[in-house]
Amino acid sequence: MTAGPPGRLTVKARRLGEREMTPLVVLILVVQVFIAESAPAKDEIMYLPGLAKQSSFRQYSGYLNTSENKYLHYWFVESQGNPKKDPVVLWLNGGPGCSSLDGLLNEHGPFLIQPDGKTLQYNPYSWNLIANMLYLESPAGVGFSYDDDQQYRTNDTEVSFNNYLAVKKFFQLFPEYKTNAFYITGESYGGIYVPTLAERVMTDRKINFKGMAVGNGLSSWEFNDNSLVYFAYYHGLLKSSLWLDLQKFCCSVGTCNFHNNKDKNCMLKVKEVFQIVWYSGLNVYNLYADCIGGVPGTIRFDENQKQLVLYDLGTLFVKNEMSLMWKKKLHDMYQNNRNVRLDPPCTNTTACSNYLNSPKVRNALHIPPSVQKWEMCSMKVNLNYRALYSDMKDQYLKLLAARQYQILVYNGDVDMACNFMGDEWFVNSLQQKDQVNRRTWLYKDENGDQVGGFVKEFDNLAFLTVKGAGHMVPSDKPKAAFTFFSRFLHKEPY
Repeated sequence: MTAGPPGRLTVKARRLGEREMTPLVVLILVVQVFIAESAPAKDEIMYLPGLAKQSSFRQYSGYLNTSENKYLHYWFVESQGNPKKDPVVLWLNGGPGCSSLDGLLNEHGPFLIQPDGKTLQYNPYSWNLIANMLYLESPAGVGFSYDDDQQYRTNDTEVSFNNYLAVKKFFQLFPEYKTNAFYITGESYGGIYVPTLAERVMTDRKINFKGMAVGNGLSSWEFNDNSLVYFAYYHGLLKSSLWLDLQKFCCSVGTCNFHNNKDKNCMLKVKEVFQIVWYSGLNVYNLYADCIGGVPGTIRFDENQKQLVLYDLGTLFVKNEMSLMWKKKLHDMYQNNRNVRLDPPCTNTTACSNYLNSPKVRNALHIPPSVQKWEMCSMKVNLNYRALYSDMKDQYLKLLAARQYQILVYNGDVDMACNFMGDEWFVNSLQQKDQVNRRTWLYKDENGDQVGGFVKEFDNLAFLTVKGAGHMVPSDKPKAAFTFFSRFLHKEPY
């Protein structure tokens, strides 16, 4: 590990004069420069199990101590390009309560977990080809992150504050990156995490914040709920009689409210829609993809992990009586049987769980033995999480008013959990002036130029869809995702 930029020690030594340059003074200077200007040696991953060949880029895993004895686990992978100049990009998965290591090992990290739960394969479309990627497990209680008192009751504001403290701590540990451009990115409930953190970071002049990107994010409860009903109908999921009843009970004067309508008949019909979307066996994260492992019930028993598995995160996206009833049901089940795991629907987290809970991997990542077993999503955090915001309009408008931050909202167009229509409505509600009308955007594959989806651009803001992708865009369309990510960072036209 180098102690810092070449020549800095020499310059400092010259200031002392030749007569003062004793061996002891030289040693002290070396130690000072090493401490002040280099990454933490104790966190460096020296050997990562599962790789046939160890990486040529450096990577680190450790903890960022924030407030109230909270320790957020991070995994930082340096850019394969030019680490000293490439931007630092923070990634946050959602839930709330799900691990950002999902983004690393299943979406856009430098290596992807294989079905055997033991081996990793290098990702040719890794985002760290052009950026220094920081994956943060947040809030405390998620993944390998923890709180000394193990009380994981939290909310949107507390999480954004602790994420901000974690970012500050990261740049203290890695001061060589403090002048690099910094971006905040995430997906799903990251639609709340990302802009609330950006709102804090934008006021900190010590952080070279340049922008944010949100993928399939929850930007507005109202738009998300209302648009889902239209999405379901126009994708052939609802019978005509149900659609007519929804029109009858939920709509008036050309406007429909499927979000918080007080009409009981309306809410009963909306409940039917959500039952079809979330619990009929469809893959809610990608309508046209199969469910991994077949159509799941709400609960199953995992023979490998010897525990119950619940498939549910969806009702947190619906603020109505049904979601409150289901959350109480989950809470009661968790209280009666603590050996229960929460997984996103139609996913199989066994490979990730087996890999990250391997003693050799935990040791390589510097995870203390006292830290809990890793799970993709924390039931305890999920059930104790309090959502405070109904939408992110204020945060976006603050960022846009500064006229200096790049913002990208992107959506896979076959996701139902956070569908593209709701996010497009949200972006339109910001009432920004169009710079580029909605048009196709292209990327190259082995067959030449392909339509990646559609894009609409404003001043410092773009809304982009990804054709045929679901909730986890980089998993479904890795090359297309890398293309728009590169254009976002380099401020190139989409």
